[in-house]
Amino acid sequence: MKTKKELPDCPVATTVALIGNKWKLLIIRNLLVRPWRFNELHKSLDGISQKVLTESLRQMEADGIITRTVYPEVPPRVEYALSELGESMRPILDSMQAWGNNYKASLNN
Repeated sequence: MKTKKELPDCPVATTVALIGNKWKLLIIRNLLVRPWRFNELHKSLDGISQKVLTESLRQMEADGIITRTVYPEVPPRVEYALSELGESMRPILDSMQAWGNNYKASLNN
């Protein structure tokens, strides 16, 4: 998790620093529905490389936004889910979805 000194003073800039790229937002969007396995996420995110997905998941886990659970099975099963902190982003993504729908509707007028 980042320290206070590593984050910008501006709260909007802090949010952008944590989730401000396309892939992280889409990962969170998926995890709002249910926990996902790595390959499921990779297949659902058209255009993301395995490297970028791995780096994004690691960074989001380190920042406390997601959890990674390894199940003691053969072969090993790993699931990614939103942490409580990640779940608190639901209203933000709901607002982004509503705004995107309104924007698309305005283009049809």
